[in-house]
Amino acid sequence: MGMISARRWIAADFGGPEALRCVEADLPDPAPGQVTIDVRGCGMNPADAKHIAPGQDRSLLPLTLGFEVSGVVSAAGAGAGAGLAIGDEVVAEVSGGYTTAITVPAPDVQLKPPTLAFAEAACLLLSGTTAAELLHVSLAGPGDTVLLHGGAGAVGMSALQQARKLGVRVIATAGPDGFELVRGFGGVPVAYGPGLRERVLAAAPEGVVAALDTVGSPEAGDVSLALVKDRSRVVTIADAPRAKADGYVFIGASNPASGPYRVGARPRVIAMAADGDLVVPMAASFAFEDAPAAFALLTRPHAPGKIALVRG
Repeated sequence: MGMISARRWIAADFGGPEALRCVEADLPDPAPGQVTIDVRGCGMNPADAKHIAPGQDRSLLPLTLGFEVSGVVSAAGAGAGAGLAIGDEVVAEVSGGYTTAITVPAPDVQLKPPTLAFAEAACLLLSGTTAAELLHVSLAGPGDTVLLHGGAGAVGMSALQQARKLGVRVIATAGPDGFELVRGFGGVPVAYGPGLRERVLAAAPEGVVAALDTVGSPEAGDVSLALVKDRSRVVTIADAPRAKADGYVFIGASNPASGPYRVGARPRVIAMAADGDLVVPMAASFAFEDAPAAFALLTRPHAPGKIALVRG
């Protein structure tokens, strides 16, 4: 097939949307065990902004951006089978996902749930597998009541839906604009801010057996520790230093168990979406060419839901 040319967004410097540049890149044919994806949706996550945050080693520049995509298989190397064929609609977690095409190992590629459009599918895996790990590590099970900090965030909304499927009752913190979303996914919303502990106890007089923190605020840590007896069932994705200091659990890149667990959770998250049990609320979709504007929205308060770049 020969080289194809892809366009990709890179960060030429550390900072925000002003650092983004669109460049051309040649993409070789996929090697054995690889597939090339014609990207239709580029998922955006807060991790993208952290990836290019100021204060890092300048020798790392330029940096690629984006950790998940959806699209169509356009080429496959020898032995890349694994149920994939040219023309299949797929999703994948990647490095450098703000691109028009990408070549990745075939085992990292999953068939796209037909229930989701490309924009939604591009935003499914990172939040979905993170939420799955939060619930798994907290040992949440049928009949349990748990506290979720950040119920209207992307990971929070996925956790609410997965908890409902497990038979777990969730008390979820949110701002007033997120209450309806939390209720829609089966959670009981409570406002964050002073008096949170009392509001949680009023909503769950039986108490909460675990806490899932997607926020990382001092309040989230304080209230979690005040209400959950077993610190191994307090789990955060947002405050590693405090988790270490106070003896509860941080999950994420620095936890060696997180990567393998999340890879294993991908098929379950995709199956839930395919069955209609897991939706991906969208805040906004932008044309691929408008990545800087999308990135600007990503880094400031916006309506609940995910942001994606879309093509064609």
